[in-house]
Amino acid sequence: MEIRFDRPMHIYFIGIGGVSMSSLAEILIKEHFTVSGSDSKESEAVTHLRSMGATVYIGQEVSHIGKDVDLCVYTAAIHPDNPEMIYIKEHNVPSMTRGEFLGLLMKNYEVPIAISGTHGKTTTTSMISEILLKAGMDPTISVGGILKSQGTGTVIGGNDYFVFEACEYTNSFLSFFPKISLILNVEEDHLDFFKDIDDIRNSFNTFAKILPKDGLLIINGEIDAFDKIVENIRCPYVTYGSGSRFDYYPEDITFDDDGHPSFTCVIKKTGKKIPIKLHLTGIHNVYNAVAAIAVSDYLNIAEEHIIKALDECSGSKRRFEDRGSFNGVKVIDDYAHHPTEIAATLNAARKTKYNKLWCVFQPHTYTRTKAFLHEFADALSLADHVVLADVYPAREQDIYGCNSSNLYEELIKKGCDCTYLKSFEAIEEFLYKNCINGDLLITMGAGDIVKIADKLGSK
Repeated sequence: MEIRFDRPMHIYFIGIGGVSMSSLAEILIKEHFTVSGSDSKESEAVTHLRSMGATVYIGQEVSHIGKDVDLCVYTAAIHPDNPEMIYIKEHNVPSMTRGEFLGLLMKNYEVPIAISGTHGKTTTTSMISEILLKAGMDPTISVGGILKSQGTGTVIGGNDYFVFEACEYTNSFLSFFPKISLILNVEEDHLDFFKDIDDIRNSFNTFAKILPKDGLLIINGEIDAFDKIVENIRCPYVTYGSGSRFDYYPEDITFDDDGHPSFTCVIKKTGKKIPIKLHLTGIHNVYNAVAAIAVSDYLNIAEEHIIKALDECSGSKRRFEDRGSFNGVKVIDDYAHHPTEIAATLNAARKTKYNKLWCVFQPHTYTRTKAFLHEFADALSLADHVVLADVYPAREQDIYGCNSSNLYEELIKKGCDCTYLKSFEAIEEFLYKNCINGDLLITMGAGDIVKIADKLGSK
């Protein structure tokens, strides 16, 4: 099947309210496709899609899928026993996953740009997007979050540049057809799907092999087992990292009192040095910015646009996001849910001014909690005080013999000041009583822990 903008059809999305699905739906509506779909609940995304002309149903029922539907698209979160899924299989309605559909969709763009990696995809996609927007290149953008400067995760631009996140989970990015790919890092994660780190490396290598001969791979040269990732790829690649052995690297890194870095990005091939000031926190964002500069350099974007865009880039929501304060306590919310991300966020926080650092952490999925139990404890120990919420189960059930109580025990063994409370109400009450003026509080996780930040930050 082809998805061609010059041949609009009727697409039905099962789970249309999700970030990635609603983004695809917006693009199709702009290209005059007929869009309908279903979701489990009302949301801002559902309301927005309806305002654009989509037909959206709440709840999944077979009657929603009309006979004029040409294709059904579904996400990995949709179970086989979903009534709409059963219907499309029994009636041979053409269907495919979100990843497969996105792969076909990007063939309508001259330069699809895929941002992949275990961590940092959303922030780096935001940086690249801001640079292309500042340069007037009219990109179409699909970010796995809310691009704060635009107030949306989707920007409908022209058909020359398409900037999007490429997630490795369930190997969905292997259905894509990018012209430029960026690999930020390769670490263990999603072990409910992948066997081990070698399986993950093999997946990223297969992803890199998709690139055409006239494409480009931009890759973090400090990735462990780097050679396995670039083995037998068809196109050239350039590297970035922390020293002059790489094609792009930062030097003279400094931080202000708010933890915002300044540095000079060196482009080794030309000797050009670009002075950069970020208003995002953490050393990890220095390297995200260097990766974004490497993409921009390949696209011949003027230095002035790069400097200005990165200076003004405020990232996306739930990435070290200021949510207000209470009783002189600053409240930050962050999406970090992997030990590497947690350590990066807490290390970034430690470069700012505060009295005591509090981290309220909600583990995301039981399998991830079990796989990284000791690593979670090590990372969270960077905070002065840790408060644990129950695991956010997402697609899982508590059948793996590991949950927040086990993580609590690990933190106590390490001598960390840790409290485990089962309800958000109890956590809010505890924090309100124990945090004092000058403290910094970070709510952290990929679930709904942001509700606590919203509640306390508005007091």
